[in-house]
Amino acid sequence: MKVCIIGGGNGGQALAGVLALRGFDVSLYNRSEQRIERIIKTKKIELQGSISGITYISFATTDLREAISGRQLLLVVLPAFAHREIALKLAPYLEDGQIIILNPGRTAGALEFYTALKQFGVDKDITVAEAQTFLFASRITGPGVVKIFGVKNAVPVAALPAQKNTILKDAIEKVLPEFRIVPNTLHTSFANIGAVFHPASVLLNAGWIESTSGDFEFYTNGISPSVAKVLQAIDDERCAVAKSFGLETMSALEWLKYAYSVEGEDLYEALQLNKAYKGIKAPSSIDNRYILEDVPMSLVPISEFGKVTGVRTPTIDTIISLASVMLGRDFRKEGRTLEKLGLLGKSPEEVKRIMEVGI
Repeated sequence: MKVCIIGGGNGGQALAGVLALRGFDVSLYNRSEQRIERIIKTKKIELQGSISGITYISFATTDLREAISGRQLLLVVLPAFAHREIALKLAPYLEDGQIIILNPGRTAGALEFYTALKQFGVDKDITVAEAQTFLFASRITGPGVVKIFGVKNAVPVAALPAQKNTILKDAIEKVLPEFRIVPNTLHTSFANIGAVFHPASVLLNAGWIESTSGDFEFYTNGISPSVAKVLQAIDDERCAVAKSFGLETMSALEWLKYAYSVEGEDLYEALQLNKAYKGIKAPSSIDNRYILEDVPMSLVPISEFGKVTGVRTPTIDTIISLASVMLGRDFRKEGRTLEKLGLLGKSPEEVKRIMEVGI
């Protein structure tokens, strides 16, 4: 199996290093050279933390065509706001039989990506899929050095169209045994835990982040009992929207047990007990991917799906509005709206079908 990692940030370097350590032929692509300059020269990635070791990938490059040529599995490890852009950049170079997995897709990522390729006129026999979340909690600690704080027990993943789940399963079962195939992308999209944990925690800690440049532990110090109540309200709304489409998705509390084997009386206690989150610092600014990615590409589409079935999402809508005011942007307009996803005016049943078979 030849694998290409698209994105040389925290997650991309961690995933490239781990898959190389597992014995796979790995290439690494990043748009700019600066972040991967050391890896380009040495081909070496040093892993620290939960998975450690020094490993070597086949090559790193800023040439996307070179990076994906002859590679069966393309793992996109980029913020969700870059999914459409990278789909259009990949479109001219894709080859029959390639499998593209968004790590993660956030909400409706595979649909946005799949639709972009169709609009470009791609007629190759490819498979597009999305993971529910990213496999690791990781941070770059130096050039070519990445620390993995924790590894999830399991990550749901689904293909679009869902009939390609068999192809997906055959490709990933040895490469990424942590991945678990679920029926369709409705399951992965509504199980978006980043939407619950990230945006509100940043906004409610904005003063602390801006006064210390994020010099505190994000999950341990930043999520107090009162902040956890807001996260719980967001989670309740997310689950209510999923239920309106006939899905019984895991709550955030259930997911922490599923992914990290952590249990608690409530969300606050479970987050405090999660060893995988220990040592993870807060972002240094509120202008970061926890807002730029998780508001428009997670909270906005969840709110939009709620409109289809008449489920109100007042807490989610408040966080969207607050983020827009604090960053001076219209995240509702920028985000994955029903119109942008080709779902405007569709019935709940039509939306369910499109999320399963595509447009």
